[in-house]
Amino acid sequence: MNSRQRFLETMRFGSPDRVPYFEEGIRKDVLKAWRKQGCPPDFDQAQLFISDQRQEIQLDVDPHPWPERWPCTRSDLKAYAKSLDPDERSRTPGNWKKLVTLSKQRQDALMMRLSIGFFEIMGVEGWRRFHELILLMHNDPGFVREMMRINGEFVAALTERLLQEIQIDAAIFSEPIGDNHGPLISPRMYADFVLSSYQPILEVLHRQHVDIIILRTYANARLLIPVLMEQGLDCLWACEVNTAAMDYRSLRQEFGKGLRLIGGIDLDVLREGKTAIRREVEEKVPPLLEQGGYVPLADGRVRSDIPFENYLYYRQLLEKVTQ
Repeated sequence: MNSRQRFLETMRFGSPDRVPYFEEGIRKDVLKAWRKQGCPPDFDQAQLFISDQRQEIQLDVDPHPWPERWPCTRSDLKAYAKSLDPDERSRTPGNWKKLVTLSKQRQDALMMRLSIGFFEIMGVEGWRRFHELILLMHNDPGFVREMMRINGEFVAALTERLLQEIQIDAAIFSEPIGDNHGPLISPRMYADFVLSSYQPILEVLHRQHVDIIILRTYANARLLIPVLMEQGLDCLWACEVNTAAMDYRSLRQEFGKGLRLIGGIDLDVLREGKTAIRREVEEKVPPLLEQGGYVPLADGRVRSDIPFENYLYYRQLLEKVTQ
């Protein structure tokens, strides 16, 4: 099997030849630190451990240019809508021809990120805008719904245009919605303001036969999972979270095979040493793999304070327990 076939077979609870081994990419500062610890100067993952190829298309879904102030009136919304033109050629990724070629070769798993998340769509960059948004949600919920509707219809139209040229294997909705204590809005509010705006996008994906819909969250989103699954976002990719609150074994027990999973390996244990790494991998990965619909992956990108020896041990151990 190639990387794409392996990913699809896993996500569909089939029988892959082995689990996919995806990487988040190694930063330059990490490689610089690792070279001082014995990492080969010409670091090549393929020579050290097995890796699968995954390409992620980042759509440009922000306003062009970003407004000096975010919409506050209905007339502001008209200007906001004009800044979101799905036919604008600059919205097409710069490496589009390469991505189309990769899609036709059908070797790599190809994913497309379709949303930057509720708070970023609404322009939250700090406390002031967050405060404005919370007041808007209380005082004028219709305004928030309208802004999210405009964004959702724009992304749907852009996605439909691009999917005429390319075939993707999964769609990603990014959602930095809270912190380790939980989401900053309730499940009811999330369904009302956010998921309703995703419906046009989901309809496009269904028409194009994209059936793996991933929510990649950077928070404890456990309370949101039931409403997410109701709307068809049935694959969770939790990054940089408190793994106790989002323990994948517990999630699978609670939500069953209706919830597919990516990640779940606590990145922090890679700082602690081989005993902690072995315990984390051996306790979590085998039971989830046995149930299917699971891609094991550390829950964040490797940082320079993680020793090269620990990372190498983790990746080699992962191969060992998943063969």
